[in-house]
Amino acid sequence: MNVLLTIVLAIQMLTALGMIGLILVQHGKGADMGAAFGSGGSGSLFGASGSANFLSRTTAVLAAVFFACTLLLAYFGNARPQTGTSVLEGAAITAPAPPPTGAGQIPGTASPAPTAGAVAVPPAPAASGAGQIPTK
Repeated sequence: MNVLLTIVLAIQMLTALGMIGLILVQHGKGADMGAAFGSGGSGSLFGASGSANFLSRTTAVLAAVFFACTLLLAYFGNARPQTGTSVLEGAAITAPAPPPTGAGQIPGTASPAPTAGAVAVPPAPAASGAGQIPTK
């Protein structure tokens, strides 16, 4: 399985480099007009129209191979057994604590947990002034 994954990855990298090279070699749409009047098109390796067909078809084939290799790598990436490889394995999922209300939102003060049926009494202000909201 590991050898097959390495082979598919190597094929994908080679096709990516081949596509980059072929795309950079191809000329744009504006160059066709100059080639039609004989400026530089006749001296090319594949001829005036042969190079466009050969290069574009080869690029399309390499793109299809690259896409197939990408799908295979995605399949192999999800098909691996996940026992013992997860960082979060064994971590318990717990619900987050409810946000504090009242005086519990002010830094430096602690509010006791209210009991059922009890009336909540705000804590007395600290003697040092820590945790008090200044007024003007």
